[in-house]
Amino acid sequence: MIKLDIFSDPICPWCYIGKTRLEAALDQRPDHPFVVEWHPFQLNPEMPAEGMDRRAYLEGKFGGTEGAKNAYRPVVETLAKELPDADLGKIEKTPNTLNAHRVIHWAGLEAKQTAMVDALFAAYFVDGRDIGDAEVLADIADSIGLDASVILRLLASDEDVKAIQTRDAHARERGINAVPMFVVAQQHAVSGAQDSALWINVIDELMAQATETSNA
Repeated sequence: MIKLDIFSDPICPWCYIGKTRLEAALDQRPDHPFVVEWHPFQLNPEMPAEGMDRRAYLEGKFGGTEGAKNAYRPVVETLAKELPDADLGKIEKTPNTLNAHRVIHWAGLEAKQTAMVDALFAAYFVDGRDIGDAEVLADIADSIGLDASVILRLLASDEDVKAIQTRDAHARERGINAVPMFVVAQQHAVSGAQDSALWINVIDELMAQATETSNA
């Protein structure tokens, strides 16, 4: 088995697209060697805890309404083709994702990390929910079989806050400054929302290498 580390943020549309493309490749290669682990990276680590109005955030980041539209046009077009259930118009707030990353971490302790990532992407991009809100996060956790009351209690504490912040900082120290970022076998970095065809080639090469090694 080969470790596939994925650095991602649940409000990153290219992370959502990249995950979907990766999974399409994995579906075509069900005997793939990857063991996936998700790692925290906040696009907006300085975002206020309560988040902010999404339109104001985008216009501030991209220099006004037209700048925001131009910057997001490739996202809108790609989502329409590949993830038609996504509805960016439903998103009213850009949240601080620290708590979402905490919940992803706790889900991993229950072997439900990818299920939580899936649920967060759907909650944000399809349903337009505020995934910075503790009640929303607890409800999403409940939907994948975690105990909502435990999640609420943990979110009300400082449990794992420093750990997530440290992991985020460590990713930046390693040179990661944008997501998604995929690291294969702790050696080979693949950045961006790569097409499924690339992942199929990667898987085929890895499996061919494993076969050669076993036959040597």
